[in-house]
Amino acid sequence: MESEATFQKGLREIENDVVAMGGSVEKAIERAVEALKKRDLALAHRVMADDAKINQQRFNIEDRCIRLVAAHHPTVSELQVVAAVFNIIVDLERTGDYADGIAKIAIMIGDEPPLKPLIDIPRMAELAIEMTHGSLQAFVARDAEKAKKVVSLDNVADGLYDQVFRELITFMMVDPKTIDRATRLIWVAHNLERAADRSTNICERVVFLVTGKMEEIGASKY
Repeated sequence: MESEATFQKGLREIENDVVAMGGSVEKAIERAVEALKKRDLALAHRVMADDAKINQQRFNIEDRCIRLVAAHHPTVSELQVVAAVFNIIVDLERTGDYADGIAKIAIMIGDEPPLKPLIDIPRMAELAIEMTHGSLQAFVARDAEKAKKVVSLDNVADGLYDQVFRELITFMMVDPKTIDRATRLIWVAHNLERAADRSTNICERVVFLVTGKMEEIGASKY
């Protein structure tokens, strides 16, 4: 009984670490897009530097999970939570990579004149952050319904991506000189769309933990 209580305590601490990692990822997305909007190269470099810290958070959580399992004899349901944690931190780490990629694009753009006011891309960033946060709330609460609500937002993210893509393609067609700048913004939008997809993956893990069924609840077009 004491061993089980110790395991549960360790698992709660790991879940807290996962939420903290999610917070780091959310901040990375926010700062990366802010750096792009304001042409803040120092902030972009900070996002890139912080990506290594996000990676380290993942490795630390993996290590804690392995040690926790090795020290105890968890049940199948407890092992399912540990397996979910492994998958979730991979998705969070990849989302951090998307933020890092946006920061690199901000540096590539540098002080070039803006192609257009950034409206939909910041909205995509806000949505990606909301979905990341919501997916982790659903995980901690083991709330399948909340997870499904988060997944429903992926359609909004896809719609915004389509809108950005079409608009930027139009810029390229009208004036080929805009191709480089437009392409970079498409990369940014694609990274944010993929970040939303990663939140969907997390939500699918939550549904599995609650229902015992692994199902694709938010298939993306991309």
